[in-house]
Amino acid sequence: MTAVHLKINNRDVTAESGQTILEAARANGIYIPTLCYLKDINKSGACRVCLVEVKRARTLLSACTTPVSEGMEVFTNSERALRGRKNSVELIMSNHNKNCLSCKRNQNCELQRLCEELGVRENRFEGEKTPATLESASYGIVRDTSKCILCQRCVETCKKVQGLGILGLQNRGFKTIVGPVYNSSFNDVNCMQCGQCVINCPVGALTEKEDIDRVVEALNDPNKTVIVQTAPAVRASLGEEFGMPIGSRVTGKMVAALKACGFDRVYDTNYGADLTIMEEGNELLERVTKGGVLPMMTSCSPGWIRYIEYQYPELLPHLSSAKSPHMMFGAITKTYWAKNKGIDPKDIFVVSIMPCIAKKSEIQRPENKTAEYVDVDAVLTTRECGRLIKMFGVEWDELEDDTFDEDLLGDYTGAAVIFGATGGVMEAALRTVKQKLDGKKLEKVDFEACRGMAGVKEAEVDLNGTKIWIAIASSMTCAKPLLEEVKNKTSKYTFIEIMGCPGGCINGGGQSIIPSRIKNGKLGYGYKELRMKALYDEDVISDLRISSDNVQIQDLYKNFLGEPGSELAEHLLHTSYTPKKKFNILD
Repeated sequence: MTAVHLKINNRDVTAESGQTILEAARANGIYIPTLCYLKDINKSGACRVCLVEVKRARTLLSACTTPVSEGMEVFTNSERALRGRKNSVELIMSNHNKNCLSCKRNQNCELQRLCEELGVRENRFEGEKTPATLESASYGIVRDTSKCILCQRCVETCKKVQGLGILGLQNRGFKTIVGPVYNSSFNDVNCMQCGQCVINCPVGALTEKEDIDRVVEALNDPNKTVIVQTAPAVRASLGEEFGMPIGSRVTGKMVAALKACGFDRVYDTNYGADLTIMEEGNELLERVTKGGVLPMMTSCSPGWIRYIEYQYPELLPHLSSAKSPHMMFGAITKTYWAKNKGIDPKDIFVVSIMPCIAKKSEIQRPENKTAEYVDVDAVLTTRECGRLIKMFGVEWDELEDDTFDEDLLGDYTGAAVIFGATGGVMEAALRTVKQKLDGKKLEKVDFEACRGMAGVKEAEVDLNGTKIWIAIASSMTCAKPLLEEVKNKTSKYTFIEIMGCPGGCINGGGQSIIPSRIKNGKLGYGYKELRMKALYDEDVISDLRISSDNVQIQDLYKNFLGEPGSELAEHLLHTSYTPKKKFNILD
């Protein structure tokens, strides 16, 4: 790259040829506000919030789209630049629903922050507002166009991260809105419900559908035994809802807070993750030894499941039939646990705290129903969990660490914890499968090739003399080339892990939303890595690190299920899949 020399605020800086003013400024620790900009995804300049003054330029220029040039002189905080930015924000606010106090994004809204930074105190441009759409028909996502600022971050995220592009600009001029085709529901198009559009929305135009009220109702019902389970990735993000540093591991505080909210039992979904490995690992061995459909692909990411049902229905036989960990946990809770405790399953209310919005639709799938009741009754995202704890008046900072309840469903291994990061499911499965095939205790449990933030990872693994190729992908743009190989029967892999969100569950659509000033600034590159580290740190300190070593799982098979893949295990812990039409709105 050719070096480019310029001045920003009278300071000599060096940039790379091809960089924009914004990129050069951030590389040199100089802050320029943005709204529509999203690193590697969107830099349209549409919001006009990153306006800067460039010497000899006739007009203010958008820093996110203007390339640097030799000798350029840029002023980011001149009176003219500040006035231009303030005008841009005031114009956006003139067509914005200002119910900030009751908005889910209150105090974590990028537009709200900009109003504070730029001193926007009055409604200078009052007038007509664009006709709004409030759409909440889907199980997971609520769309409110009265809060949309037309930044197109959701549009580009869906297109570039998931390769779907179900969102787009509709109508013209003042009537322009963002939504699925024909302004229809997310239910009527091939939406994954992954929620990546939600966590990348700078305002409250896209949010998760809340289920807090149903959980509060259950907690106050004396006839209900309310059980909560927490997914592994939640412990690496929940602290951010209370102002803790990114990636803080808050397992003990999280348990204490949920007990303070009044849940009858607080368990870890990691028990279900260990159980998933037992069933999925057995299924893989069955397919390898008995000529089943290969490569086998993981099935614990519901966003990915929705994607394959819409986009590659012909590949459904490649999916493992194993339910996801929290669904397995729910099924075992309402059978094995209920029987041992003498409680009628209809009086048990299971709540899952998940990093994933798609889990809200997963619990409604008829294919996941094992009896006259559902396995899981309600799903709360990490963000909703934070709101519930605050609603109950729990003083987070004063909590002493507590431990999960231990009876029947309380044990878990380090292998289960790493489910929350891309590659974690694969590594957990390899630990158990290799130990079983080797016939002896596995001495080296770390499979380094499975780790890291690369969108696609692959490795050759030796399983007791048999060498297989494995692949790992997170996000659908990364997974698609692997799927095309499988479709064209050119895939060399035996086992493929696919997660719907970039980085896996640590970056799920229900996780804490990091303000873009941190996420896209110099301080925030690596927030996914920080959350990932929290999970691997817990894996390392775990007494047991291989799922098959979980004594309570061993007891479950001995006293209830029989063995992995048994008839009862198939009934409770496995599911099926259904091809789906991409555009129901056209029917």
